[in-house]
Amino acid sequence: MGAFLPRGRAGRAVLALALAGLLSTPAGWWVSDRLEEDNDFCVGCHLEPGVPLHREKRETLDQRPAATLAAAHGIAGWEDRPFRCIDCHGGTGLLGKARVKALSAKDAFWYAVGRFDEPEEMHWPLWDADCAKCHTPFEERESEIGRDPLFHELAVHNVELGVACVACHFSHEEGGLADHYQLHAARVRAECAACHPELGFD
Repeated sequence: MGAFLPRGRAGRAVLALALAGLLSTPAGWWVSDRLEEDNDFCVGCHLEPGVPLHREKRETLDQRPAATLAAAHGIAGWEDRPFRCIDCHGGTGLLGKARVKALSAKDAFWYAVGRFDEPEEMHWPLWDADCAKCHTPFEERESEIGRDPLFHELAVHNVELGVACVACHFSHEEGGLADHYQLHAARVRAECAACHPELGFD
């Protein structure tokens, strides 16, 4: 395989441009969609020694019992199969998918020319629409009679507040409460304190 790959900086640049161009076409979208169905393909460029970000996330996704929200999703599965990276990170709607494909093309380019740097954090967090693909929009829920409403049952929290799902629900971070959707209490309290300083959540 290596004998067929272009050599030198110019050759790698041509390959990178070809990869980026392919990803911008309908055929490129289809090919990349098929490849991204495999979690190991998704992290294939992210496993260089000394840069463990995606390696760790891949390992925690498969961890049993689940120690992260992503692993809990993996156990629960979706459409009779385990969750894949792309199920959450593939984008929603044309704009969301185009955003992901643009990032993929950029990463493919820099990887092909040998100048890819493993990110230290997620530059484009998940959108609420990515979560709503599976989760019912919370503004449609009603609280049960005889008990106080839960956070998501208050319209002000869901419609007017504008807090993103990922502000409280961290996908890959360990240390959450297993019986509370892997929420991290300190981070949730900090979010609450932004609007409710009187509750002493600081």
